[in-house]
Amino acid sequence: MPIINPNKLGLALGALLGVSHLLWALLVALGGAQPLIDFVFWIHFIQPVYLVQPFSILTALLLIIVTSSTGYILGFFFGLLWNWFHS
Repeated sequence: MPIINPNKLGLALGALLGVSHLLWALLVALGGAQPLIDFVFWIHFIQPVYLVQPFSILTALLLIIVTSSTGYILGFFFGLLWNWFHS
């Protein structure tokens, strides 16, 4: 099995989560988040009960920072575990 660079995996997962949540924040800012979440619940046979709050730049930045950091940490430790189990 190939060795995984934990830092690169952490950066990749952090970027993936950060960019996906950046897109969500943009969707909230543009007013398209509520119809999307209502549709996703509807196709899963769930009655929508959640309301998307008004856009806040500080909340959006916090969302992106927290998810990017969490993605990096999870990716880094997954890389370490992968290398440890496959050594």
